[in-house]
Amino acid sequence: MPVRVPREDPVSAPRASIPHQSGGPGRSEGSAKGGLTLLVIEDSLAGHRSVPEMLDAAGGYLPSGPLPATPGERIRVRTARNLTEAERLLTDDVQCILLDLALTGARGGAGAAKSGAQQDGQSAAEQQGPGGPVAASGTAEAARAPDGPGELDMLRHVLRMAPRHAVLALTDGTDAERAAEAVRVGAQDYLFRDELDGRLLHRAIRYAVERKRADLAQRQLAESRLRGQENARLERGLLPTPLLAGSDLRFAARYRPGRSRALLGGDFYDTVRTADGTVHAMIGDVCGHGPDEAALGVELRIAWRALTFAGLCGDELLGTLQKVLDHERPSDEIFATLCTVDISPDGRRAGVCLAGHPSPLVAGTGDAPPRLLPYDETGPALGVLPKARWPRRQVELGGAWSLLMYTDGLIEGRIGEGRQRLGQEGMVDIVAGRMAQGARGEALLDGTMEDVRRLNGGELTDDVAVLLLDRG
Repeated sequence: MPVRVPREDPVSAPRASIPHQSGGPGRSEGSAKGGLTLLVIEDSLAGHRSVPEMLDAAGGYLPSGPLPATPGERIRVRTARNLTEAERLLTDDVQCILLDLALTGARGGAGAAKSGAQQDGQSAAEQQGPGGPVAASGTAEAARAPDGPGELDMLRHVLRMAPRHAVLALTDGTDAERAAEAVRVGAQDYLFRDELDGRLLHRAIRYAVERKRADLAQRQLAESRLRGQENARLERGLLPTPLLAGSDLRFAARYRPGRSRALLGGDFYDTVRTADGTVHAMIGDVCGHGPDEAALGVELRIAWRALTFAGLCGDELLGTLQKVLDHERPSDEIFATLCTVDISPDGRRAGVCLAGHPSPLVAGTGDAPPRLLPYDETGPALGVLPKARWPRRQVELGGAWSLLMYTDGLIEGRIGEGRQRLGQEGMVDIVAGRMAQGARGEALLDGTMEDVRRLNGGELTDDVAVLLLDRG
């Protein structure tokens, strides 16, 4: 026989909707004060002591009303006779659900009413037929006791209704397999009706809540690991490995998304060496932030690498990239800035093309201060003008040098009380100061980005990509 559970006073019973799912079991106000609330879903009131009586005998039942100042291990009990009532009573302060798998009339008594109507429609002869009254009684009993799959479907419904709550299944002691199946479906534990007492129930509730909490923590950890693996795969697409085999140039790069994003940004870069010994470097920025912009940046980078290995350079290469952008961008308002540099095989000269992008910085190894490469000859950003041209400017680098390419996120930080922008000149001063201290390569990159963040008073709002090539 089912456990008898008196129903809570409907006037004092909460009538809130389904619980807020951002928290977990034991995170509600009641739990924070030391008490738990149990929702019992069971519809028969005959035959056994009630759940509150059991818990009270074990010293763990808390009647309805305000929690005492020191509730200890006491448990508040709320009851529902069907799933419709349960859905209404499943509020934020419920941490555990006790479901009777023999529940009838699961949807507000509709199932029981249907069964009764079917019986009323039968003739007396049919009810007294070959099986006589026993057969009729068996038919009614079958209508009241759903089969196994139906019971588990009801459990699945409760689990979908309360995915962050601990659930205990109550069943007959003669059906251990069904009880075990309930746990496989998703219940934290099962209880046998004829073995139930207050201490066992009290311990099972506490165990179920803690196990559910541990399960949720484990799931969050697994999701975090998967997210980290996905981020690592994405990072390999955003941050390529340079192809510089055979070159005496040293490469270093840093990429940091803006503080409002976890990983994705529209900045991209790449560096390759072609068969003739020329080293090609590129850095760019798709306007906007997020997965769509990041994906477009990766497409442009891959297209640039393929076109570079195919022998395109300068205006011809940028014109082809603009066609790629036109076909792949989700909106005509999307554009991309780009800077390309091709360094001669002897490393002493370079050709520079700017498509609406900040000019690179170059520094020698002597006393000459770092300087910006000329930017008076430049073209528009990709995707702005349909028939644009991008002139290539030849520059002398010398025997030993450092070439710094960057996106505008590096120079748009704020400085001073007036919160003016750092700008390119401010960035040149920072690089000069770090180089005066002897910083080169990755130390120069890290020191420069550290100074920019410090002057900004924290992380930069825009994505930042910085690429450094050294010779000598």
